Amino acid sequence: MLQFGFVRLYTHLDRGKDWLQRYRAKQPLLACVLGFTDTGLIPGISAAGATPADRQYTAIADAEFLYAGVQPCPKYPLPPLHVGASPVLISRAVIAAQKIPVYVFNAGLPQPPAVPAIDLGGCPAQCLSQGQALPLEVVDHLLQQGLKWGAALATEVGSGYLVIGECVVGGTTTALAVLAGLGVAANGKINSSHSTCNHLQKWSLVETGLRQAGLWSVPQRPDNRPSGTEIIAAVGDPMQIVVAGMAIAASRTCGVLLAGGTQMLAVYELLHTIAQEQQLVWHPEQIVVGTTRWVAEDPTGDTIGLAQLIKPVPLIATPLSFASSQYEQFRAYEQGYVKEGVGAGGCAIAAHLYQGWEQAELLSAIESLTDQYYSRPNDA
Repeated sequence: MLQFGFVRLYTHLDRGKDWLQRYRAKQPLLACVLGFTDTGLIPGISAAGATPADRQYTAIADAEFLYAGVQPCPKYPLPPLHVGASPVLISRAVIAAQKIPVYVFNAGLPQPPAVPAIDLGGCPAQCLSQGQALPLEVVDHLLQQGLKWGAALATEVGSGYLVIGECVVGGTTTALAVLAGLGVAANGKINSSHSTCNHLQKWSLVETGLRQAGLWSVPQRPDNRPSGTEIIAAVGDPMQIVVAGMAIAASRTCGVLLAGGTQMLAVYELLHTIAQEQQLVWHPEQIVVGTTRWVAEDPTGDTIGLAQLIKPVPLIATPLSFASSQYEQFRAYEQGYVKEGVGAGGCAIAAHLYQGWEQAELLSAIESLTDQYYSRPNDA
């Protein structure tokens, strides 16, 4: 591991350091891509919402808070969690205080967000265990939308960089499925929003989905391996293909910080595959994966090991700590709950690069926003 200011680097240290130096003091732009998979409704699969019913609204509630902040009567309130607090509090605190532009994209949700969002014409994914998560034509359409918007946002960001975050409940399980479909031995290395990752539950779903799709023996038959888009259609989610396209196109002219943990490592492996298959021009040196140390150093997963298994990409993280937080909901992060989401780790990294924020400034901004959240009028 290498420390670069208030950022930790874990893999491909020279490339990661070069990227951080290149974009220090540059203004970022945040794109948050929302998606949904019925995988997230399976009991116990995710802690991003206390019940399956709550989890249906997690992404749109997070999007509303990310865009609008604390409101007295939000249309979609942040869903209750068994333990912890939504990571969107981290992301919103950074973008509001540092005036970072944000775009919200609907890649495929059951209902649209209550804030301005760009509808990409996707649809929610079926549970990956069916082996028919998305229609292939929808996947192809979402890839083109990702390429289009990646190029457009890169133009807007100029000499800065694009932070791409996500919100997909159940997304670490679809990440495992896509990695397995791509031939990566990722079982046991994925993270989750639980304090102890539910590896057995995830792998059972992935094995079922790949068998249903006829892909279970594919890694042993590289001559007959399906394409990246076919794997997404079988066991993926709508966010993955959009972010892959965005990153490919944006990397041609600006930096890209894929803001997430194992979900974004899966996206990176996917985009590498798609770029090769479709002969798309891109610049790998422009892309890093950025997360929180709660993900990167999760003892119940192996994020660093996974990053070393996939195509070469720097894995970086914020060392933000909640050990001294006044809120028990945040102190729960130190016990492994929640960990990441809605670009939280990437936003914390961006806060350091753009305006030099470290532990004190980040914690102060996050807790100040949280004070407002818990004292809003409808809680009086």
